Amino acid sequence: MKKTLFLLSVALLGAGGLLWWKKKLSKDPFPLVAIASYGPHSSLSKAIDGIKEKVAESLGSVEFEVQDVNFDTSLIPQMIKQLISRKPKVLVVLTTPVAQYAKSAVKDVPIVYCAITDPVEAGLIRQEGVALDNITGVSERQSYHQILAFAKKILPKSKKMGLLFCTSETNDQALVKEMEKAGQAEGIEVLAMPVGQARDVPVAAEKFRGRVDFIYVGTSGPIQPTLPAIAAIAEKLKIPVINADENAVLDGLALASYGVNYQLMGKMAGAMVRDLLMGKKTIVQIPPVDPTGAHCSVNQRLSKAYQAIISDQLVQDLKDAGIEIEIKG
Repeated sequence: MKKTLFLLSVALLGAGGLLWWKKKLSKDPFPLVAIASYGPHSSLSKAIDGIKEKVAESLGSVEFEVQDVNFDTSLIPQMIKQLISRKPKVLVVLTTPVAQYAKSAVKDVPIVYCAITDPVEAGLIRQEGVALDNITGVSERQSYHQILAFAKKILPKSKKMGLLFCTSETNDQALVKEMEKAGQAEGIEVLAMPVGQARDVPVAAEKFRGRVDFIYVGTSGPIQPTLPAIAAIAEKLKIPVINADENAVLDGLALASYGVNYQLMGKMAGAMVRDLLMGKKTIVQIPPVDPTGAHCSVNQRLSKAYQAIISDQLVQDLKDAGIEIEIKG
């Protein structure tokens, strides 16, 4: 189990408002925010950064303790127990397995969730937009219609999409349901391939041979870290990959990415944490929300290899819709 402890100090210098972050050992009673994550993951890291930045904008000094369990579900109870023993003012939980356990085990500390695909399906809240007991937060719900519409524009011959999902993950099961609904509307057949454990990914990915036009990899905790293996098999099968996170595009593993802006999503959760720390609102006064904004990117080298279409009209249409797009590599 990994653990990071640091202190944020904010100094406003001139009109620019320069933010200084520094590590500091201190016995001063700075408010503590505990952050419990599932494991090392680029999207989760961006969300955590966004949380810290937003809280630091309004508060002089805040202590953060960040822990993760390296995707080992059995270690979640130990992580939560350790974090709560530090008596944090707020507990932030990322991903469904962590949030579900925290909700059942923690009753006297307000909980803010982040990076949850479907908080109602996960049992964190009973209905959209209404905080439950001591928990609220920001989902990572994306517009799957927009993802598929984007895929059809850059790969216009696409009719079938491959999707790997972990059978033990609520987030993954919700992704399959939502993607299948979107697929029906967009004219894309979704071939969902179940995976029990991360080590099963290569065998499952091989089953897409000759059956799909592209593979979509979401933000699944167990699946996303195996992206290099998925990309290697996809390249061998000559199947392009569209990923939820842009780092894979920069690294040349995916043709394109389309997803929520995790840094912005983290800032939205950070605003909730800030309001709780400053006493502006109680947890039940902060409604759960979905993220705003989206970001997509395309790898120029792979776009040529897969004859993807990146037209000026597509770029303009995305910008007009408020969606950031970058051409990389």
